[in-house]
Amino acid sequence: MSSIQRRGEDAYRAAGVDYAVLDAGKRLAVKAALATSTHMQARGGTALDASRGESAFVFKAGEQTLALVLEGLGTKSIIARAVAEQGRNHFDAVAYDTVAAIINDLCCVGARPLVVNAYFSTGKPDWFHHEQWYERLIEGWFNACVDAGCTWGGGESPSLPELVCGEEIELAGSAVGVIPAGCEPILGERLAAGDEIVLVASSGLHANGSSLARMIASDLPDGYETALPSGELFGEALLRPSHMYAGLVDAVLEAGLPVTYMSHITGHGFLKLMRPARALTYRISHLLPVPEVLSFLVDRAGMTPRVAYSTFNMGNGFAIYCAAGSGEKLVEVAREKGLAAIVAGQVESGGRGVVIEPLDVEFGSEELRLGPDQ
Repeated sequence: MSSIQRRGEDAYRAAGVDYAVLDAGKRLAVKAALATSTHMQARGGTALDASRGESAFVFKAGEQTLALVLEGLGTKSIIARAVAEQGRNHFDAVAYDTVAAIINDLCCVGARPLVVNAYFSTGKPDWFHHEQWYERLIEGWFNACVDAGCTWGGGESPSLPELVCGEEIELAGSAVGVIPAGCEPILGERLAAGDEIVLVASSGLHANGSSLARMIASDLPDGYETALPSGELFGEALLRPSHMYAGLVDAVLEAGLPVTYMSHITGHGFLKLMRPARALTYRISHLLPVPEVLSFLVDRAGMTPRVAYSTFNMGNGFAIYCAAGSGEKLVEVAREKGLAAIVAGQVESGGRGVVIEPLDVEFGSEELRLGPDQ
């Protein structure tokens, strides 16, 4: 392994994010959570344990099937604060990103968003004295709820000195969605060899990879003011709002297209394509263009394609799996929603893994550690 390759593989860990440790903790938590599933029955509900390890937890309450998500933005708000101090306020973008991260996960199981709640924690209540920052934050959260078609129910805004750095704000939230009457949650049971894989474009960084982006910015003489080859500033490109896929999922399901699985491509990058706990291979033959800001990050970090595509979304924000022959129709629906998409590949029988043919890259199941038994 070359020193550049090693640097690329170590870059994310150096930025303070070690997925091997994080995923071990997730597996422990999911195992404990499974032991509580029977408690819901005393109140007339049923936990769908098949949804454990999926993007959203699914459960039945009376006649309704609901989905629940809790998600956080990560450290992208630190980038927003640094850029705002240079005179460009993008707190609306990171608020929108937070809601998008929550809702995009919720949609993966076929749920329609109902309610989203906000969590804004600060190190000091003084943060809210930045009235323009706060106004833009509220504006972004509101606009995201409108785009998702859901109600902003409320939230919490604690001041946590010492736990949260005084100048920063932590953004997170939760959401509840409903599986439409007569529909089943999409958990991958019908996923099969021969299904097509449609990749839908991202807007850029989305909500994952900010720790590495901040580390790279600290090494640049001009930091977030660094101009990319197109002339766009690095900080501006990092803060481009994430795509919201709720409208696309609604349109696809309303059109009756035979969707067998959906995956929000976030942390772990293309490893998320093999999220279903199935002995299937996901072969990608075509890729969407890589956004300039992600190419810049990959180059600066010295990442190989293998590391890049298991770290960032690389221009692919959402994956929809559908029965053979329906992928092109799904692409048309995406374009009607203003989203670029392609029929990128197909599902094959075989060992669990991902093959990215244009890059000559393969990932095996041992590299994905998401569910309770993975």
